[in-house]
Amino acid sequence: MQNPHSDVPMLHEAEEVAAEKEEPNPLSFQWKRQYMRGISATPSQAGVYYEALKGSSASLVRGSRNFRPGSMRKVRRRAVFKNGDCNVMQKNLMRRRLRFMQDLYTTLVDSQWRWTLLVFALSFILSWLFFALLWWLIMYTHGDLEELHLPEHQEESGWTPCVSAIHGFTSCFLFSIETQHTIGYGVRTTSEECPEAIFMMCFQSIFGVMTSAFMGGIVFAKMTRAKQRAQTLLFSKYAVICQRDGGLSLMFRVGDMRKSHIIGAGVRAQLIRTRTTKEGEVMSQHFTELEVSADECGSDLFFIWPMVIEHKIDENSPFYNMSATDILQDKFELVVVLEGTVESTGQSTQARSSYVNTEILWGHRFDPVVLYNKERQAYEIDYGRFNETTQVDTPLCSARELNEIYKIQEGFRTPETTFTARQLSINHSDT
Repeated sequence: MQNPHSDVPMLHEAEEVAAEKEEPNPLSFQWKRQYMRGISATPSQAGVYYEALKGSSASLVRGSRNFRPGSMRKVRRRAVFKNGDCNVMQKNLMRRRLRFMQDLYTTLVDSQWRWTLLVFALSFILSWLFFALLWWLIMYTHGDLEELHLPEHQEESGWTPCVSAIHGFTSCFLFSIETQHTIGYGVRTTSEECPEAIFMMCFQSIFGVMTSAFMGGIVFAKMTRAKQRAQTLLFSKYAVICQRDGGLSLMFRVGDMRKSHIIGAGVRAQLIRTRTTKEGEVMSQHFTELEVSADECGSDLFFIWPMVIEHKIDENSPFYNMSATDILQDKFELVVVLEGTVESTGQSTQARSSYVNTEILWGHRFDPVVLYNKERQAYEIDYGRFNETTQVDTPLCSARELNEIYKIQEGFRTPETTFTARQLSINHSDT
């Protein structure tokens, strides 16, 4: 696979060679200008291809305003990391804690596992202690904790307690656990002597069921949330730009590691870049929706193996006027989103990734990863080649300039143009 930074030492060597040549050469200057525009000087070529980039490294060095010898290009700031996490922080929120506590369920699901497990344990322990204290108060007010009314003296004194086999707070704590979780060891039981004890037993039983359902739902939702399924959805490390059917296309690859497929999978792509309105307003985070498709099926995928998602760079594309040099120098971020329904759970999932300008390889094409195995009589997917690309001949000019070149070539091939060219050649031979 082509290394995207492999041209940096070449740029250094080209700069040294260019520095040694002090005399300007008009012919070389013309070639450099044509290389930067992506137009070939030879009539047989439709454009200068990727290989010509190596020959014109000195011109690229001079044309780049941000290039410094011996330094690497800085990493662009991005809104979405490669793993799908959003690089967004919030501040100056009014009543933030109160608003988060009002939606406690979502807060616990979104929090880290250590906080969720801590709240899970504390919800039971604190409820046991709270109801144990209430049971102890009931016993104390009824007089069950007096010396003559303890279990070992109840037969002699003929005392009927609210709850049998209660000696102190420890016994109340154990009875609280048994009541809340309906354990029922058969030693401590509620009698008909105290109506408040009967009411407390019913209330704690209902509270225990609600607490178990609430905390169990939080743990289940946290384990089955869509973010975990998105870990097995893959995006290619780089996006590529090459020719398809004569036009330039931007492509990236998506894949799924699991055998359980994503139902109704769809792909979206949005470009984030700075835009200035007619009124002079600068929109530093402006989103532009890109039209993407897989083969000729649109953005809806039959997602059974890795697929290459294509964005045709036409008149409606924001990349229409951008050449290879513009891609390297411009600041933008391409956010890609894969959405669908998990086949095994029926929940919706979303996987995200992004590509900055340095992660777009101009003049590359993805290698095939799906091959048919005759011995096993099944299609095999080689994920070891998921990110591998092949360098192909691609014009360095923009899609707009490439279309203009094609129009000029088509104009030369028309019958009128051919007849005029023959007449000029005949007249020239006669003179």
